[in-house]
Amino acid sequence: MTATPMPHVDGVSHRDVAAAGIRFHVAEAGEGDPVVLLHGWPQHWYCWRKVVPLLASERRVICPDMRGFGWSDAPPGRYEKQAMADDLFALLDTLKLERVDLVAHDWGAWAGFLACLDRPERIRSYLALNMPTPWPEPPSLGGVLSALRLWYQVALATPGLGTALIRRTDLVKRIISTGAVHPEAWSDGDLEAFAAVLREPARASASVHLYRTFLLRELGPYLRGEHRGRRLAVPTLLLHGTRDLAVDHRRLGDWERWADDMSVELRDDSGHFIAEELPQVVAQRARALFRGELDRSNRGAGDRETSDL
Repeated sequence: MTATPMPHVDGVSHRDVAAAGIRFHVAEAGEGDPVVLLHGWPQHWYCWRKVVPLLASERRVICPDMRGFGWSDAPPGRYEKQAMADDLFALLDTLKLERVDLVAHDWGAWAGFLACLDRPERIRSYLALNMPTPWPEPPSLGGVLSALRLWYQVALATPGLGTALIRRTDLVKRIISTGAVHPEAWSDGDLEAFAAVLREPARASASVHLYRTFLLRELGPYLRGEHRGRRLAVPTLLLHGTRDLAVDHRRLGDWERWADDMSVELRDDSGHFIAEELPQVVAQRARALFRGELDRSNRGAGDRETSDL
């Protein structure tokens, strides 16, 4: 159990849920058809603080802290991304939710893609935020140069160094705020709410293993095309801020070949943390996608364009 104080959001309740042998913290608001919001690194449920009120007026909004994050347990382990996808279904089973809409960001979005590939009957629609798709593009010089953006992942995955960076420096705060188009999206208190809980030893260790596992065990199979041949049947929108310093919007993957109903919308008015920089846009796209009313006329399967609200 973490001793870090929980940030407050009006209308949001909190509880612990046991699933997959782990205690998960879950933040909830609203009533109606369920929608699950999955965060990424280095955050937790609080990254959705601006989106939750916009969706909770008509939906039951469920924001779990993934294993190793926030106020959920941080057990020892490799922190494979497939385990995070499996955790989602374990949570849905415990909450007795047969089918949900899904919104997810960063590593949560990677787990979301895996979940949609594994159990499409459990996900009605999927809004992914700032994360590549599971199908890499062919190797290229541009791809190699793009990989230089991942320098911080190497640092985080390094034994000793990663833990020290998280616990003893302001790296977490800088990762969130650097490169933002709207730096006013975070107060000092908001940034501290994310950094403080990660300073706890078990959670700092979880972050290190998250990236070490990715670089040493998961990146190679991904680049070799382990997901080629697996089709994405869930209606999907990938909403991506082009000012992202971590994920290159020109390298989102070869998704056109493998997705039945997917489009990409690029935003030049956001960086990586789009749910906090553009919460109104995220909520509007989510509502339209959930209702089957998303305008795809200008964003067909082969189009990647920057658009305004």
